[in-house]
Amino acid sequence: MHRLLGRYPGYNPRVDPSVSNVFATAVYRFAHLAIQPMLTRLDANYREHPQFPSVSLSQSFFAPWRIVFEGGVDPLIRGLISRPAKLNTQDHMMVDALRERLFQFVRQLALDLGSLNMQRGRDHGLPGYNAWRRFCGLSAPRNQAELAQVMNNTELAQKLLDLYGTPENIDVWLGGVSEPFVRGGRVGPLFACLIANQFKDIRQGDRFWYENPGVFTKRQRLALSRVTLSRVICDNTGITTPGRSKAAQRGRGRKRGSLESEVKTELWRSSCCRFTHFQ
Repeated sequence: MHRLLGRYPGYNPRVDPSVSNVFATAVYRFAHLAIQPMLTRLDANYREHPQFPSVSLSQSFFAPWRIVFEGGVDPLIRGLISRPAKLNTQDHMMVDALRERLFQFVRQLALDLGSLNMQRGRDHGLPGYNAWRRFCGLSAPRNQAELAQVMNNTELAQKLLDLYGTPENIDVWLGGVSEPFVRGGRVGPLFACLIANQFKDIRQGDRFWYENPGVFTKRQRLALSRVTLSRVICDNTGITTPGRSKAAQRGRGRKRGSLESEVKTELWRSSCCRFTHFQ
């Protein structure tokens, strides 16, 4: 992703920063395959919460009362930063809570998130898997042998062709999430390309992007570049100690509210009749 995204080249008024149809409708829904079947809730010591234990995902949909009456967001965020996301594998893509029990807790009829993702793409008129592979300059498999090579899985390629007849008909969401991951990533080559393209357009086409000269002062840009996820969690919850995740570990050793780690708000303080962030 770092290679595909590259350095920020500056604002380009000819770039459209709006979110593309394929990105919103299919690509960024790859994370549905990273959802665990349980919502882990931990106490301040990062142990199972004694009063509000972890709850199944299928019993959490449309249940905001669990946050209001069952300990707030802190136990949930501790669980999220301390437990790994589900690993998407070709033989276990989506948990049953999403495939067979979506919204069952609040509705009589359960839904299937995977089928919804594919139908949404069809409703939006998205081209198929191979069309987007060509868009990204990737090979477009024509038969089982070529599809098996792309997927690095002969059995999966056969199953896809049994359903679709030809690689041209494969829904872009299903084809994208079926690909083996790129090195160091959580998506395959197609979605890596489409995500990078979208992020580049958002960045280059936004004249208020924080790195664009003139939007912020040099000191303000430096302060913003130092913001970490652990800092955001620390500033917006009652969590004072990091968990075991890499994002949380970056904040270990820093005192809550220390000037070293927080955004210095005085850099944005207005002076007389003008704002310091306009030059």
